[in-house]
Amino acid sequence: MALFSTIPSYENSALLRNPNIGLNKSPRPRTSNGSLRLISLKIRATHTQVADSSSVQPLLTKPLEITQLPIFQFDEYLSMKAKKVEKALNEAVPLQYPKKIHRAMRYSLLAGGKRVRPVLCLASCELVGGDQSLAIPTACAVEMIHTMSLIHDDLPCMDNDDLRRGKPTNHKAFGEETAILAGDALLSLAFEHIAAKTTKVVSPERVVRAIAELGSAVGSSGLVAGQIVDILSEGKEVTLEELEYIHVHKTAKLLEASVVCGAIIGGGNEGEVERMRKYARCIGLLFQVVDDILDVTKSSEELGKTAGKDLASDKATYPKLMGIEGARNFAAKLVAQAIEELAHFDAARAAPLYCLANYIANRQT
Repeated sequence: MALFSTIPSYENSALLRNPNIGLNKSPRPRTSNGSLRLISLKIRATHTQVADSSSVQPLLTKPLEITQLPIFQFDEYLSMKAKKVEKALNEAVPLQYPKKIHRAMRYSLLAGGKRVRPVLCLASCELVGGDQSLAIPTACAVEMIHTMSLIHDDLPCMDNDDLRRGKPTNHKAFGEETAILAGDALLSLAFEHIAAKTTKVVSPERVVRAIAELGSAVGSSGLVAGQIVDILSEGKEVTLEELEYIHVHKTAKLLEASVVCGAIIGGGNEGEVERMRKYARCIGLLFQVVDDILDVTKSSEELGKTAGKDLASDKATYPKLMGIEGARNFAAKLVAQAIEELAHFDAARAAPLYCLANYIANRQT
């Protein structure tokens, strides 16, 4: 089935209004040793038909025309950046008095993971010519806010979950009162951290702009908007347009802010920032589409969190409304549009972001 096969009920999607998206540049999927050979080419993208639906299938076929560039070691890049973020997060939240609240903050903040959002922030900063050190405080702030959202999402009054990243959720480990306060503290610290720790090399105007961008992504026109509409939609018939609204705001907005803030802090011009916004909006929604697919195709042990909870709570998801195959097709479209935005940047600098789009599309947890 061709990549751009029509999904009639989705033709008015805010993200997919242009049916003639081109694919001018794209990476080759990762090799067995984790490297990725970046290429400048035209590709044929197809949906892979497979008998086993237990995993997310690769979205792109092999390239037709290849102009090779230096091999990019994506796994090494991801690991290196994640370690830098991990070290910075550990230093940002020391174990101090009162110890219970700081233990709870550190418990969830340092629980592991690939650190996709902060890595996106650093990669975006470097894409526009900035040094990653400029964006480390902002990258940490994004992860603090993401962690807050997970702590609060897991609460009994919200998603009522017991497992997160293979460990008991924060309220199970520390109690509901402490979990709520730990989330609140991380949210407050995020903005303080950007303001206090961003180097003076970055202009005050750019710091303020990044803070405003991040605040907007979290508030009543961002993450909170998506969360409340999600709650109000439980048990109701939800259209694809309504589902997109939920996940653009609940999931994609924070990913978008990660990328946009990195570009702002790195010194990107208006055109560069807006192209990165479009890229991020696609991969942000892609992240949720893949998450929905994994929720119904993977076990709790494989995911490190409770599987099948959306189905159990009768929540609207992309597989529920489009079917698993339709959801995979939609994911492929989002990858294609994200790649199109990167085609306007230097290919070598864009390599991590090509790879991150591919990684999000094909992640297994």
